[in-house]
Amino acid sequence: MDKITSQLAEFFSLYPNWLVLTGAGISADSGIPTYRDTSGTWLRNRPIQHQEFVQQRESRQRYWGRSMIGWPNVRDARCNANHSALVDFEQSGRSTLVITQNVDRLHQAAGSQNVIDLHGRLDRVVCLDCGAGYERDRVQQELEELNPQHRGFEAMARPDGDADLSAEQVRDVNIWDCEVCGGMLKPDVVFFGGTIPRERVTRCQEALTAADGLLVIGSSLQVFSGFRFCRQAVEQRKPLVILNEGTTRADEMATLKINAHALSLFREVTSSLAPLMQSRPPQGINHG
Repeated sequence: MDKITSQLAEFFSLYPNWLVLTGAGISADSGIPTYRDTSGTWLRNRPIQHQEFVQQRESRQRYWGRSMIGWPNVRDARCNANHSALVDFEQSGRSTLVITQNVDRLHQAAGSQNVIDLHGRLDRVVCLDCGAGYERDRVQQELEELNPQHRGFEAMARPDGDADLSAEQVRDVNIWDCEVCGGMLKPDVVFFGGTIPRERVTRCQEALTAADGLLVIGSSLQVFSGFRFCRQAVEQRKPLVILNEGTTRADEMATLKINAHALSLFREVTSSLAPLMQSRPPQGINHG
C-alpha cells in the first residue's frame, strides 16, 4: 500500500462514520457520460433548464425527443466496481448514507441500502398537474408509438439519458401527456434551475450532522446543491475528503484531496480496510 493509499485508509480508520456524496464520475465506467471535463468545463451544450421545460412546448419536444433516444443507455447501464466498492464501504460499517447527485439508480442496483437520490430518479415520470406517476419504460413505449419516425434511431449518448439530436429532428416530436388529466409530464428529476424538495435537503443535513466526516467521490461540485454540504462539513469542523479525477469547487477547503487515480485508490482501500492508530490525521493534504 503506497503513501497516498495509506493516508486514505488512515482517515477511514480514525473517522469511522462517513457521509458519502457521489457525482457523475462514479458512473462513467458504466457508460453514462459526464457533464464536465476534469477542469470542470462543460463537455457539451448546457442541459435543459427547469423553466424552459415547463414554459416552452418546443423545449419539451426537444427533451422528450432526445430522451426517447438516450433513455435506453441509462436503463441498460450496469453498476461498476466503484458502486460495488461503496457497498463494501457501507457493509464495513464506515458509511451510514450515500447522497448521490446521479439519477441512474446504480447505487441501489449495486446493493447500497441507504441512498438519497438528491436530484431525483430518471426511471420515474410524474404529472405536474395531478401528481400521477409512471414508470419511464411505460412513457418510452408511448413515445415510440407516437413517433415511429424516430424508432430505431441512434445518436451519441449524453448525460442523464439525453442524446444528440438536431433541431430539425426534434421539431416533429409528439409528446405524450398524462392519461389521467391530460397534464404535463416531467421526469422525476431536478432539472438545472429547479428546486430540491426541502425535506430531502433536511435529511441530508441531518445525516451530515450525525457523521464524522464527508467523503466526496466523482464530483466536480460545481452545482451548489452538492457543494453546500462541503461548506457545512467545514463549518462543523469535520474532515472533508475528496476523491475526484479533476479539479473541484471545494479543493481549497478539503482536508484531503486525491486527484490522480482517485477511484481506483478508493477501490483498493475498501477491499482491505485495516485499523490504523494515530491521534489525528494530517491536515490540508492535496495529491495531484
